Amino acid sequence: MSPMRSLLRFCCALVLVISARVAMAQLSETQRDFHQNWLATAGSVERLVDNGEASNAVLEKLRSDLVEFREAFTVARDQNSARIKTLESQIDALGPKPDSETGGDEPADIADLRQSLNEQLEKLKVPQVVADEAYKRANGLIGEIDRIVRDRQASQLLSRSPSPLNLVYWPAALDDVHSAISAMINETVTAWKGRAKPEKFDEQWPILLLMVVAGTVLILAGALLSARLGTYLRGFGGKGSGVWGFIVSLVRIFLPFIGIVLLCKAAELTGLLGEHGQYLLQAIPDWSAIYLVFKWLGDQIYGQPDREQLVEFNQNRAPQARLLVQTLAVMLIIYDGIKIFDDVEDVSIASRAVVAFLPILLASIALMRLQQVGMRRGPRTEDDIDDMSRRRERPRVTLAIRRGIATLVTISPIMAMTGYINAAEAIVYPAILTLATIATVLILQRFIGDLYGWLSGKGEAAQDSLFSVIVGLVLMLAALPVLSIFWGARVSDLTELWTKFLVGFSVGGVMISPNVILMFAAIFVIGYTLTRLLQSSLRTNILPKTGIDPGGQNAIVSGVGYIGVFLAALIAVTGTGIDLSSLALVASALSVGIGFGLQAVVSNFVSGIILLVERPISKGDWIDVGGLQGYVRDISVRSTRIETFDRTDVIIPNSDLISGTVTNYTRGNTIGRLIVPVGAAYGTDTRKVEALLREIANKHPMVLANPAPSVVFQGFGADSLDFEIRAILRDVNWVLSVKSDMNHEIARCFAEEGIEIPFAQRDIWLRNPESLPGASTFAPSARHNFTADSVIELDPPKSGNK
Repeated sequence: MSPMRSLLRFCCALVLVISARVAMAQLSETQRDFHQNWLATAGSVERLVDNGEASNAVLEKLRSDLVEFREAFTVARDQNSARIKTLESQIDALGPKPDSETGGDEPADIADLRQSLNEQLEKLKVPQVVADEAYKRANGLIGEIDRIVRDRQASQLLSRSPSPLNLVYWPAALDDVHSAISAMINETVTAWKGRAKPEKFDEQWPILLLMVVAGTVLILAGALLSARLGTYLRGFGGKGSGVWGFIVSLVRIFLPFIGIVLLCKAAELTGLLGEHGQYLLQAIPDWSAIYLVFKWLGDQIYGQPDREQLVEFNQNRAPQARLLVQTLAVMLIIYDGIKIFDDVEDVSIASRAVVAFLPILLASIALMRLQQVGMRRGPRTEDDIDDMSRRRERPRVTLAIRRGIATLVTISPIMAMTGYINAAEAIVYPAILTLATIATVLILQRFIGDLYGWLSGKGEAAQDSLFSVIVGLVLMLAALPVLSIFWGARVSDLTELWTKFLVGFSVGGVMISPNVILMFAAIFVIGYTLTRLLQSSLRTNILPKTGIDPGGQNAIVSGVGYIGVFLAALIAVTGTGIDLSSLALVASALSVGIGFGLQAVVSNFVSGIILLVERPISKGDWIDVGGLQGYVRDISVRSTRIETFDRTDVIIPNSDLISGTVTNYTRGNTIGRLIVPVGAAYGTDTRKVEALLREIANKHPMVLANPAPSVVFQGFGADSLDFEIRAILRDVNWVLSVKSDMNHEIARCFAEEGIEIPFAQRDIWLRNPESLPGASTFAPSARHNFTADSVIELDPPKSGNK
């Protein structure tokens, strides 16, 4: 190697080393700054928590900072995990260190290697230990902040103010309201007279005029524009599906809302409103959204008589119900205005209670009246009864919701009267929002069902499909966080729950998280799908080309399925890194319970495995189990399905097939014996009958020539000479058809040869024939012979005769 090349390589290596040192220094400096910021933040939070004087806003800000630190520590805890696992596996490969007391010495090179690996492992674990400690500290501080905020919320909720029924506080409350309104009006008038910003107003008046005109048009002509839009959309098809009607209903409230926003923005740009007016103006779009949304809900629930009712109500009271829904929207707007009034004006607790009492009372009355609208009056029609029978589950849920709301709106005014205004507001207004959320879920579920019915061509039938049920469940789960916020939960509480859900939970030392569950499900689904594809290929392509009988093919396919599912589960467990050794104690305890509680299931499972391995019966066999005959159609892991000759399926536990007596008529082959009994009258030539029967048996194509059929003279019966045809059939499945054919042939041949098939003979003894009408025809104690088809009509005996 030339000196120049060696020098060049040395310079390159030196540059790489210097660059790495600079990067490490920068990284260390960044980590040092981050750690210092963390210590400062944690220290300040601990001081504020100990003092307990920080406001909720300050605590929430500090909590968000702690959450960011915690997320960073969560990432840092997993740092170098792969390298640490590699080092641990290397150390395990070296084996346990010899004990000095036993006199064992470890070779020097192995001891040096073990020491070097342990030192590297300790260095790599230091950041993880530090991050884990900081993570737990941040998590603890977050918990303390949440506890303080919840305690304050509970204290505020249970705080008691003077009763609003005390008329002493009413004049002061009315003066406070009058002062707030007067201040806002005076500020606006003063600003208008003073023309605080004449130049800006003069420059923007064309834009302001355009915004006012556009807003006014959207508010006044929104319904007409949405109707024309609906006429246009219905040209694309889907008439009667409700899809376009839903979209038009949304446009009908969206256009007026945009108009109100434009008017509010125009008023804000004028700059002629005072501080109170600006504060109020910013709330008007929110109030208009509340009113329009509630109006839309009322129209969707109570204003569509041609659609199926989402909730049960008296159709005659639909206009009243829509008015009550709009009243509830007004109460929510007033409640929000009271909160603004409380924030802007410095009013007393008594005035606050007086101002808030009347909206609480009116909202409770409106809610109660709305519940009464859902109670039908008078007799129901047949259509109503049929509809209730078809939807018998929904009214139960509706009734439970109505009872709960009725209870809450009864308690709320009582609490307000006793001075618990905050608690009353925390009950009645969330109740209104809860009903609105449930109504929104029902409306969205119906719309998605209409959309699915239109796209799939199912129409109204899609509302009762499984898809609609799943959509409703998903929408209700999505509404749960919203409902929890309505009832006092903080957004940070929900995010904390979500964080804990993502982190997972420990079961027997095994950490279960959504990532682990999803990975396990993905690997198992892939393995299960490959197993089913392999089974299908074996069943349709590979096994039919072999000489294996159908029963053996079914056993192979079933065995491959069981092995594939087991391997898929095993690979999923190992792929997700779940250590099942820590669950050994739990599994042993469960195995005892399974052994006692599921012993029948386990017995059937083991019996199913035995059936597939030993194959005493196979798919397609004709068997007899306990007097029940049929063909084996399927052998599963727990039971066997038999199709009887009546075309009914009978499910038999596998343990009955293993432990009981089973007759298999087609095991190995379909050859079987047929026995046909025949009777001939006394006096008939027995040899002639035997020859005829043998000839009939030999003529049938299903009878084997070797061994040849035989005719057996069984003996002398009570009414006939008894014979039997005994023949071996090439396919025993045709035994009934062959027996029928032979009976037809026997009847024909006996008629041609004059051989009589006798009737049954019976002797009748009359104890007192003289007591019967026409007794002279019967000899006393005489015996008379009658054939089985003879009919004797006798009058009933006189009284006293026996």
